[in-house]
Amino acid sequence: MMSRDVSDEYLDGFAGILADASATGRRLTREEIDSRRVLGEQAAEAGHGLRALVAAHLSETRANWPTANGVTTDSVLAAVAQALDAFAEGYERAQRLAVRQEEAARREFVDDLLYGRSDLGRLAQRAERYGLRLSYEHAVAVARGDVPYDEGDPVPREVERALIGRFGDRSILLTTKDGRLVCVAPGDQDDVLTYFAKQAYAATGGGQVAIGRSQPGAAGVVQSYEQALNALDLAERLELEDPVLHASDLLVYPVLTRDRQAMADLVHSALGPLRQARGGARPLLDTLTAYFDSGCVAAEAARRLSLSVRAFTYRLERIHKLTGADPSDPVHRYTLQTAVIGARLLDWPEKPL
Repeated sequence: MMSRDVSDEYLDGFAGILADASATGRRLTREEIDSRRVLGEQAAEAGHGLRALVAAHLSETRANWPTANGVTTDSVLAAVAQALDAFAEGYERAQRLAVRQEEAARREFVDDLLYGRSDLGRLAQRAERYGLRLSYEHAVAVARGDVPYDEGDPVPREVERALIGRFGDRSILLTTKDGRLVCVAPGDQDDVLTYFAKQAYAATGGGQVAIGRSQPGAAGVVQSYEQALNALDLAERLELEDPVLHASDLLVYPVLTRDRQAMADLVHSALGPLRQARGGARPLLDTLTAYFDSGCVAAEAARRLSLSVRAFTYRLERIHKLTGADPSDPVHRYTLQTAVIGARLLDWPEKPL
């Protein structure tokens, strides 16, 4: 219960309104309603609980029950109801504004954290408010589904409930960014991001999750986030279907694409002759992709392409004849497989090199 002097601050004029309105049974005037709303907003901004404020109004009503002629219980209760309704409206309006301001502040912090904006010292101070200590190492996981997600959507809330239920308050930040779920967790707690990946996969109906490498400091959060995004981009371009991708397992691909011109030259030299085939390069390129993805097992690759083993073997022979490189030969295989990866990364032959 609020103290009496604090209660009086938010009951200013209430007894007079009650006596005047109940004497005639009239409704409260606009000015009277506005005054109650203002007091409700002030009480919310001061951090007082609505239950205590309502109790204070009821106590004030009992202490100042109007006794003038013509006053009825119904008229008194009607006036109390109108006053409390206006007071609660102002209180709720102030709370909604506070929530929006908090959401805006949190969104600004998330943007600054993931994009590396703002002064690092100030960013570290703001991070403590959300349970993050940026002097430690952190890793970032990013999950995407078939549809984009916002902060208050059911899927982020479901994943958040699961994380809190499992780990409680363990310096975890769960948010959304550009329609994806993002989880920032201490770098030495792999179980958190592994569990996040499992829950996000289930909640998104089979979405894909990428986990960046653990990095120290605020800049490390940015790097880990970018690594996770790059892993998702690579997965899309290379048609990787693994539900969980670790950036540390995909380091070879950025290396391969670092010199784009060199990779383009390799694709052109090793795979360019496939354009001469009937139907163009795409069917034979898909043949190589299936072959390498299946561990160079012709029967499995044929099954993936819905071909007979004989038809698949014929395609391999055709590739050997056109390119001069034998996919079954370990020496030639490395060049062809690297070129196939390059073709997928460069979207060849659909796009010119």
